Amino acid sequence: MTLKELYASIQGDYDQATRVMRMEKLIDKHIRKLEGNGAVQKLLDAGAVMDGNGIFETAHAIKGVCGNLGLVKLSEAASALTEEFRPGHAREMSDDEVKERLDQVAALYKLTLDGIHKYTEG
Repeated sequence: MTLKELYASIQGDYDQATRVMRMEKLIDKHIRKLEGNGAVQKLLDAGAVMDGNGIFETAHAIKGVCGNLGLVKLSEAASALTEEFRPGHAREMSDDEVKERLDQVAALYKLTLDGIHKYTEG
């Protein structure tokens, strides 16, 4: 599997990743590190107890990393949580809606990791 095929399989934007990272070697390096950063688990843990600051900080980090890597859907899902818990912003989502968003992040992350595993094993 090529890096471009990986992006197609995980609903990523290879061209965006290339614009930001400039070199396929850098994209490869950072996509392989995604699983090890632990941010998604931290987000899910913060969400389990509705820790607004924890949700904001980890969702914001995920939004940035995934945006730079062209993982647009994952970045957008994290962005919704970032804005919901941005300091000074009044909450608009119910706890159940936040949990749905967290589930969406978890599902997109699983899809992404499954693809990365196929890419790195092949």
